[in-house]
Amino acid sequence: MRIDIISVLPELMESPFSASILKRAQEKGLVEVHLHNLRDYSEKKFKQVDDYAYGGGAGMVMSIIPFSKCIKQLKAEREYDEIIFMTPDGEQLNQQIANQLSLKGNLLLLAGHYKGIDQRIRDKYVTREISIGDYVLSGGELAAAVLSDAIIRLLPGVLNDETSALSDSFQDNLLAPPVYTRPFEFEGMKVPEILRSGDDKKIEEWRHEQALERTKTRRPDLLKNNSQE
Repeated sequence: MRIDIISVLPELMESPFSASILKRAQEKGLVEVHLHNLRDYSEKKFKQVDDYAYGGGAGMVMSIIPFSKCIKQLKAEREYDEIIFMTPDGEQLNQQIANQLSLKGNLLLLAGHYKGIDQRIRDKYVTREISIGDYVLSGGELAAAVLSDAIIRLLPGVLNDETSALSDSFQDNLLAPPVYTRPFEFEGMKVPEILRSGDDKKIEEWRHEQALERTKTRRPDLLKNNSQE
């Protein structure tokens, strides 16, 4: 897989991709992540990439020309399965979307800033718009990093135990059950005996019951379309 990210502040994303799982995934050759500085495509003297909004109002708008030039150059080099704009008014990211995108080959992410990007970029190039939540960030860089992390960890070979991702929260519309490790007893609190029984079937039944109960209590909305309710 290859992920290209266009940003006015690519340095904000260098750290997430240079440590831990995301770093190892790149070192193994399982994914390529390329950051592109939007200012490199500006035609203005001081590499400005924003301008005043038509119709007035507060805030600046990211210009159409730098984005268009960068996207055209990248598209001339390869086909993209999706060109994704990170925006608060996009579809809200969930595990199913991450699963879908993990099956793609090439993704291009656009990180907005200021008051947003010229609508014509969205109309002409963007194939999907995604939000990571109902709140506003200073820019789309952190959102692009979050989406990338959610996708990359699902790629075969990225996690040491590939079955780990299958038991994550939201994979089956349930939150993950509680987990424990040593010591067995800590300040009077003990690990549930079932987890030390060695009976795999009963342990899985217990985990499912715990996951279902936790979901009913904390996120009942997840069970609306879940046949297990």
